[in-house]
Parts: sequence; C-alpha cells; structure tokens
Amino acid sequence: MTTVPDPEDLTARARIRDAAMRHIGEHGFERATIREIAEAAGVSLGLVRHHFGSKQALREACDEHLIKVIRKLHEEAARDPRGGLNPVAVMGPYQPYLARALTEGWAAPLFDEMVDIGERWIAEADKSRPEPPDVDARSRSTMIAAMALAPTVLRRHVERGLGVDLTSPEGQVKLMRAVLDIYSHSLLSPEEAAQARKALDRGQTT
Repeated sequence: MTTVPDPEDLTARARIRDAAMRHIGEHGFERATIREIAEAAGVSLGLVRHHFGSKQALREACDEHLIKVIRKLHEEAARDPRGGLNPVAVMGPYQPYLARALTEGWAAPLFDEMVDIGERWIAEADKSRPEPPDVDARSRSTMIAAMALAPTVLRRHVERGLGVDLTSPEGQVKLMRAVLDIYSHSLLSPEEAAQARKALDRGQTT
C-alpha cells in the first residue's frame, strides 16, 4: 500500500521534521536536543527554531504528520479493502518514533485518531451484524487500535516469534496472514463466549 507524496515533504521544514522523528525515535524525547536534530537535518539551529520555535512544538509537528499518514492509509484502505495493512511496514522510518511515542506516553492524538477511524468502521459494520453487540463501538475500537499497534512496540519480540524481519516482504506477508487468520477464525465458539459473558455478569452482581 502506497500513499501520494505530500508537497510539504519536499521542504526544509519536512526535512527537519523527519530528522527529528529519526533522532527522537533513537534517543527518546527527553534526551533529544534541537542542536542534534539540526545537525541530523543538515540545517542551522536558527532555521529549526524559525520553523518550530521549540522542541515541544517540533514534536507536536511530528505527531501531526503521523496523523496525516494514518488518515491517508485509512483512505486507501477504504478504496481497496483487499490491500491489507502491515502496521509495522507502512510506518517505515517512522516506526521507532511511533514506538517511543507510545511507550513514553505522548501519542494520545495519534492513538485517538486511530480509535476514531476504527469506531466509524465498526459502527458501519454493526449495521449488518445479526446480533446486537455486547460492547460499544468505541471500546472495541480502542482495543483493536491497541492490538494493531502492538507489533510496533513489541517489534523485536514479534520478529523473534515469527522468525522474520517485519519490514521485509516475507515478514509483511507472514504477519498479515497471522492477523487475517486470527480475525477470521474465532478462538471461542458462540456458546463459549456466551458462558464467559454470563460469568462476567455474575461477577458484577456479587
């Protein structure tokens, strides 16, 4: 799955942003410095401050760019649902930054965007669901977003378990086949799920 290049990506501002994402992904936000980011981008410290003002504002610009990427991927998936989506591969060079953002706790706008997108998809799918859902769409979308992002945060462990590099063509196919199998074959029968719900209900009333 590919996206149409953003005209902004040809600018010095975009080069600084991408350098910041690489640097923060490697060192973390607290250890990253504006000076080191400027050096990585091949620009002056003054130009970084001219475009972004502060390290916090630069990080917010990085987050906004990731949200744009997520929205484009959503639009492409809506046009071609058969295309598949490897959450590690599509993030490419942004993967270390995204993992840092999630583990260091400042990825709320990105996570919320993924939940919003998923909630709309789920609400539409619920219209043709034969039985009413037991859980609201936003709660389900929240858990789906968390599971979709898990390979990014746990990449080394997932790669060890699968025995492949997740960004390689082989890794992309193997990950997506595993995900498709999990989503298309329930681990619980309807009867087992009903029993589990009853047990939860009993626990709530005791």
